[in-house]
Amino acid sequence: MSGTVVDGLPFADDKKKYILEVLDPLLEEMVSDTLAESPPKPLDFMISWLRKRSGLSAVSTTVSLKQKNSILKQELKQMQNAIEEAGNAVQGEEEDVKEEEEEEDDDCDELPEDFVKSEAQMNKTRASVSAEAYGAWNQKKEFTPPVYQKTDAQKEKLRATLLKSFMFSSLEPKDMETIIMAVKEVPVKDGEQVIKEGDAGDFLFVIETGVFDCVKVIDGKPTVVKKCEPGDVFGELALLYNCPRAASVTAKGDCVCWQLDRESFNHIVKDAAVKRRTKYDTFLSQVSLISNISPYERSQIADALVQETFKKGDSIVRQDEPGDKFYIVEEGILYAEKNGSRVMEYRKGDYFGELALLKNQPRAASVTVQSDEAKILGMSRQSFCKMLGPLQSLLARQADNYN
Repeated sequence: MSGTVVDGLPFADDKKKYILEVLDPLLEEMVSDTLAESPPKPLDFMISWLRKRSGLSAVSTTVSLKQKNSILKQELKQMQNAIEEAGNAVQGEEEDVKEEEEEEDDDCDELPEDFVKSEAQMNKTRASVSAEAYGAWNQKKEFTPPVYQKTDAQKEKLRATLLKSFMFSSLEPKDMETIIMAVKEVPVKDGEQVIKEGDAGDFLFVIETGVFDCVKVIDGKPTVVKKCEPGDVFGELALLYNCPRAASVTAKGDCVCWQLDRESFNHIVKDAAVKRRTKYDTFLSQVSLISNISPYERSQIADALVQETFKKGDSIVRQDEPGDKFYIVEEGILYAEKNGSRVMEYRKGDYFGELALLKNQPRAASVTVQSDEAKILGMSRQSFCKMLGPLQSLLARQADNYN
């Protein structure tokens, strides 16, 4: 939330600071997750989200449905009371401000004209806190991206690296050129920490060379939750959702990164990235294999998918050829042939190609487009092994049944 806009709210300075530093990041994260899930009962989802976010365990599955309802009703009542108290507090502060303004009016007959706010300005300052992410408070200002000179060889190498990331792969050529010139080369020494868990985020990083450990404190112990390698992007969540750093990131050996600042990211990359992630996250929630995993894991899978378009009669995979991709059907109808006979049909939400990756063997069947057009979401072998690790045993059993 803009500090300038908060200055216009009728709150004490300590409460303005509390809104900016505590409430706003939490509310934006909750709104983002709620939009991604689009639950039929958003209040129940938000209550559950707040419980998980605070570290409280979910309602025990061993208690009866009546007891669960009683507990949820009690929690809802407590939340309503808290909201009512907050509303009364805000109303009290507004009355205090009004009284102060009336007292000031008694001291002077007329305010200078440039001190008087227009009706439009007054309406703007009355906007709700949660509107920041979507309303007038988030409008873009004039912006000139930074420019760091690079050789043609550096540009081409950087372009190839950026195209590996979902956030940059769909950029228009003009925007891609702007980003290439806006990123700054940053050498990182062995053991250097470039991101600290809990800090505010001002940059995202794209790895050109080297390996980084992502470390998160779990149950009081630092735990490596992910390894980032050349072509990977890290630090983007804090910029996408305006939230604190989710983990610390440390170099394992000497590395080279490309660093992109928050303003350049927000003005050029963010809108497209958020729309793409939300679109594919919503789609994946309807895919039977992936629908039951956590929203965070699903968002990571969404980031790794690359859309490909095919026409009627196109072969996506061919029997006995090596396989290096996993596929999910986004739109269209396809069919599988094995030894010249049709054995399966694929429609929206169906997936194929996992057998060759799981067992490191040639494609078991050919898959061809039957409809006039088909949109397929592909995932590389590396991403498949990294993202779908917990699901590989299930996939293997299904593949065996298919054979």
